[in-house]
Amino acid sequence: MALDEATTAFLTGMAQAAGPDAKPLWELTAAEARIASSGLKDLYGSGPDVHNAEDHTLTGYDGGNFKVRVLVPNDKPNAVLVYMHGGGWVLDDIEGYETLGRQLATKSGAVIVLVNYRKAPEHPFPTPVEDAWTALKWTGENVERFAGARVPLFVGGDSAGGNLAAVTAIRARDNAGPELAGQVLLYPSTDSDFSRASYLEPENQSFLTTEFMQWFWNLYLPEPALRIQPEASPLRTGSLAGLAPALVVTAEHDILRDEGEAYAARLEESGVNVEHHRWPGQMHAFFSMVNVLPASADVMNLVANSIRTRATDTARVAG
Repeated sequence: MALDEATTAFLTGMAQAAGPDAKPLWELTAAEARIASSGLKDLYGSGPDVHNAEDHTLTGYDGGNFKVRVLVPNDKPNAVLVYMHGGGWVLDDIEGYETLGRQLATKSGAVIVLVNYRKAPEHPFPTPVEDAWTALKWTGENVERFAGARVPLFVGGDSAGGNLAAVTAIRARDNAGPELAGQVLLYPSTDSDFSRASYLEPENQSFLTTEFMQWFWNLYLPEPALRIQPEASPLRTGSLAGLAPALVVTAEHDILRDEGEAYAARLEESGVNVEHHRWPGQMHAFFSMVNVLPASADVMNLVANSIRTRATDTARVAG
């Protein structure tokens, strides 16, 4: 199956707007690539109103600071989701994910905590992992403050954010908490192996190419030999048993498809409750294209319904 019409039109429009002389992002510096890609957020709109929105500054493991944005949908949220955004550990921020966060909060009924973890190359591995972990622990300590009750806690993210979500879910298991009701992994980066079939298929070289992913890894963790450690490549974790239930979404035409599906398979083999969907006709990053690609809305509803259902089930068991 080819990319769907909406995606093809989007890519054509992006190429026309950039012009024939535009360099690919992986030939730019990180600073240049951030500027070149910053206009995407203007396409997403402002998002729905929420009951409350506030920013908090957290102190990282090294004494540095980073911000989280807490979006409370109503006066009685049913869950809290700590969300790590995508961008290859280098690009994007919570400003670019504001609309996504607001939509997800209102559709799911959950408090959404957007994490503005610090980025490579200024803050390479393990800083993004440590910031994600700090944010998850902090949120776990403040669930009642934001939700008004001890509601279920989830962790999630897309792409590089899915990598961070997977790693923090493993840390939560290994550190006896925070207790997670589930993890939401959207086309996650789970390994550093560029030889998988999905990396080699020409039809997958669209929004995220093999060269672009190599560029991201070179900035995030420059030494290839160190990329196989589990907190960089969670697919290589010794045991995935005992992890929180997972919703995993992959895209048909995505270079990260195979590693995301391999992770879902390993979770299931380890006895973890897994719901996996390969979204047809889609490229990498489609979920973050809110109000642009129709498939984004479809997966938004899937994620929101999954959170609602699992939150209800978790509350019923706890009660």
